[in-house]
Amino acid sequence: MTVQVFGHKSPDTDSTGSPIIWAWYLSEIKGIPATPALLGEPNTEAAFMLQRWELEKPAIIDDVADGTPVVIVDTNNPAELPANINGADIQGIIDHHKLVGGLETKGPIDITIRPVACTATIMHDLIGDDMSRMPNRIKCAMLTCILSDTLEFRSPTTTDHDRAVAEKLAGQLGISIPDYAAEMFAAKSDVSAFSDAELLRMDSKEYEVEGTRFRVSVLETTAPATVLARTDSLIETMQTVAAEDGVDQVLLFVVDILNEEATLLVPNDLVKSLAASSFGASATSDTVVLPGVVSRKKQIIPNLKL
Repeated sequence: MTVQVFGHKSPDTDSTGSPIIWAWYLSEIKGIPATPALLGEPNTEAAFMLQRWELEKPAIIDDVADGTPVVIVDTNNPAELPANINGADIQGIIDHHKLVGGLETKGPIDITIRPVACTATIMHDLIGDDMSRMPNRIKCAMLTCILSDTLEFRSPTTTDHDRAVAEKLAGQLGISIPDYAAEMFAAKSDVSAFSDAELLRMDSKEYEVEGTRFRVSVLETTAPATVLARTDSLIETMQTVAAEDGVDQVLLFVVDILNEEATLLVPNDLVKSLAASSFGASATSDTVVLPGVVSRKKQIIPNLKL
């Protein structure tokens, strides 16, 4: 059977590019038939990557059948995976997030979880000398993933190794990192075609704080004013999205990539209290600026409290 390689729901650039990278490696280097898949539509930056480097968009799947061989990348959280993930034959996990628990395998598997900013960085190391056989378009996807997850090295999740791998790839490909990152972030910032509900779900993860369930959404952009101009309608839509998704509250952090700060939308007293408890921020309106906050993984999720 063909191995399906996929990342988390609401796929960002890393969860779009890394399945492509690893499916290529399994198929072309290891001789194991594999195909990449997505658990939803890719975000605007990921879609840009696919078009820019002429990469075929992976098939979008809703679930996996019993016994389907799979490799999970860029997550190990069952809440971010297909409902029947424990019915599948999980053959490997490659990730850079904390270990959550809850996955069940049919037998011993290879698991690689490393404290770097991007799954693609780990894959570069695992592929090793066989990187020389990788087509340039897939190397470009690898570079895009790293620049995305590190926000062009601005994110506190960035390690020296992420930077070294990105610079090595850029050198091989003849790509200027500042110029290409500007292209990427411009694509990420163009959200005009998306509804408020789509924006709230585009890059989001569920997280529970003291019994309260949140959908923690992040929009990374070089044009925050464009998103913040929709504050009223976004706040109105939060209640609908929360009800439809079975959470108590949607949190939206609009990350200003260039100024390295986030703006949190404050729809009610619950979020106002959370802003004060989590970030020491006093919200006097429907938004509050959080200087220096750019990373959900390292700065937002770990600090959330009520």
